[in-house]
Amino acid sequence: MSFASRESRTAAWLGHDGAMEIAAVRWGILATGRIAHSFAADLAEVPGASLVAVGSRSAESASALAAAHGSEGCRAHASYEALVADDAVDVVYVASPHSHHLEHARLALEAGKHVLCEKPLTLNLAEAEQLVALARQHDRFLMEAMWTACHPVVRAVVDGLLAGRFGTPRQVHADLGFVVESAADDRIRDPALGAGALLDMGIYPLTFADLVLGPAISLAATAVLDERGVDVDVAVAGLHQGGAVSALTASMTSVSPRTASVATDRGRIDLPSGFHHPAYAVWTPLEGEPERIVGKTPVLGSGLGNEAAEVARCLADGLRESPWVPHEQTLRLMAQLDDVRRQVGVSYPADG
Repeated sequence: MSFASRESRTAAWLGHDGAMEIAAVRWGILATGRIAHSFAADLAEVPGASLVAVGSRSAESASALAAAHGSEGCRAHASYEALVADDAVDVVYVASPHSHHLEHARLALEAGKHVLCEKPLTLNLAEAEQLVALARQHDRFLMEAMWTACHPVVRAVVDGLLAGRFGTPRQVHADLGFVVESAADDRIRDPALGAGALLDMGIYPLTFADLVLGPAISLAATAVLDERGVDVDVAVAGLHQGGAVSALTASMTSVSPRTASVATDRGRIDLPSGFHHPAYAVWTPLEGEPERIVGKTPVLGSGLGNEAAEVARCLADGLRESPWVPHEQTLRLMAQLDDVRRQVGVSYPADG
């Protein structure tokens, strides 16, 4: 991409005709799994972003990701310690399994790096509270990589609801599920690594309900567990502030709808399959014609780029947490995940 075209994309993304500049952000990626490759690919679409370093326990793996997606001169480190010690890195994206988020995000924060950490932020609330405290202690930016909360279409829905454009929301239905056919020792099936439908898929419906209805007052959950105690199907009913309700599901065994809807006293908002990073939404008023809702800013890459852009925006403004993914929201949702796991009988070694 040429310099001129990157400038035009910056102006389009900001929506201010270039009136506000975004500082360049130099990224380092910790761990090299599938999500790391997806995030790295999307960084190419983010104005001012450059991937300058990759860290892995394998020099070969780090080199492969750096070669595929890194900027010119991107360094490949054969340890996480070397990555966070790299002076060229401003922000570390932690892409390791849930079970290692606390360890790896702590490593980056204590090295003086800002952190974007894959969702869920940690395995449980106690660990998440430790990370938030560490970020404040070291005066570093910390954000859970909840790309749904940064997605332009979801922002348009949330902002419209907050402005009263769609009426008062009363019900949310949201689902996310896939048929997972991984081996028994794969991360998503290994209890020691935070396996289960809830933490991998269920966090999205829970987050969406929180964004559009506000905090849940109570949750009632049920689940199907496999022979190792991993939740493979989960259903949650929520009661939210103001009397609204939510019905949320997550699955590792089914080709589920993966849609979401918001019912208000004036109509309904539907988000199509892939609701957690939707191409559009549809507002159908009680009286009137359906209206297609799109974002005010571009979707950057697959949408993971928008969370990177949010980090850049916050850093340019001198913030240490995002107003779209604030620490309070992350901790509240971690508490909900703990509550649901307690109800359905799922525990991890880190729970103590």
